Amino acid sequence: MKINSMSVLPTETILNVTTKSPNLMVRVTEASAAALAMDPLSHVGDGIFLQTKTAQGIAGAFVWVALFLTCQQIYQHLRWYTNPQEQRWIVRILFIVPIYATYSWISLLFFNSESVYVYFFTVRDCYEAFVIYNFLSLCYEYLGGEGNIMSEIRGKPIKSSCLYGTCFLGGKTYTIGFLRFCKQATLQFCLVKPLMAFVIIFLQIFGHYHDGDWSANGGYIYITIIYNISVSLALYGLYLFYFATRDLLTPFEPVLKFCTIKSVIFLSFWQGVGLAILEKAEVISPIVNNGGTTSAVVTSAGTVSAGYQNFFICIEMLFAAIALRYAFPYQVYAQSCMTDVHGRSVTMQSISSSLKETMNPKDIMTDAIHNFHPQYQQYTQYSSEVTSSQQYEKL
Repeated sequence: MKINSMSVLPTETILNVTTKSPNLMVRVTEASAAALAMDPLSHVGDGIFLQTKTAQGIAGAFVWVALFLTCQQIYQHLRWYTNPQEQRWIVRILFIVPIYATYSWISLLFFNSESVYVYFFTVRDCYEAFVIYNFLSLCYEYLGGEGNIMSEIRGKPIKSSCLYGTCFLGGKTYTIGFLRFCKQATLQFCLVKPLMAFVIIFLQIFGHYHDGDWSANGGYIYITIIYNISVSLALYGLYLFYFATRDLLTPFEPVLKFCTIKSVIFLSFWQGVGLAILEKAEVISPIVNNGGTTSAVVTSAGTVSAGYQNFFICIEMLFAAIALRYAFPYQVYAQSCMTDVHGRSVTMQSISSSLKETMNPKDIMTDAIHNFHPQYQQYTQYSSEVTSSQQYEKL
């Protein structure tokens, strides 16, 4: 017995039921029909809500408010661009909100276009890795660079802590190799993430990639495994660095900065993992067209899961924008050159020039070559000696 269509009348409901006698009409009471239609589990995760203008409107409202808050903050940092060595990293970090929010909202607008969101994910994913590198580089800048950090922690014993994953490092001391591992752990994610994003596009073109397809014949399971290993290694490297330098970073209020960046990047990642689990458990189901005598899948469960991820990110970016305003205030840099109530006079050309200098990715390639170079240890020792001599000359 298969129900083809259903209409609810004020006093009773008529269901057209297909059996061996196609013309058979069955009458049931309105209460019985309501009981069938109102099954609380029948429409959980079916994705219908994501197709509505209401969902797109709600997500859009949160996105535009987040964009306004973040763009205003970026403008103020560029206006008071008094410490380029630090603010360069900060502006790059702040751009995560516009990029995440915009691409997630556009993906939601194209929800009915199967797998189109994959191409938008590529840009977002590449910038995600870029932000992790920039945050670690900002911490390096706060502490005066690799040489200064090494001179402060060299030879100190590593405290054993299961919370920070150093329980197996008890009895060892901080060395140049430790600092190098922290940087390499984040840099590898900056390389693996964009590479995997383009591999996904390649597999998508040839029909070998579908979100939520855990079969061995598809690329989804292998991409997920590689990504999980890479992101876990990057997170571990950041935790180790924070564990080693948390006392040195105290004046810069690292906890709020650290938690905000982690929440934006890694919370969205684990949120995606949770949605994938719900999809595998069939809590999130595909959108099916029940018209006619057959049922056809209009939108796959993987696309529905990705749609929920995009919707949640649109909402979350507003809270991320607010948190970033407190984590990276521009007033710290404005106070250093405040001369009058009107502030500093700047032109759009100078702001544009600062933005162009800020977004130049050349430094990440230089840093990657430096950190993976076999002469890294000698270079760091030389930098430390130069820094120490410069400080002695100043004295």
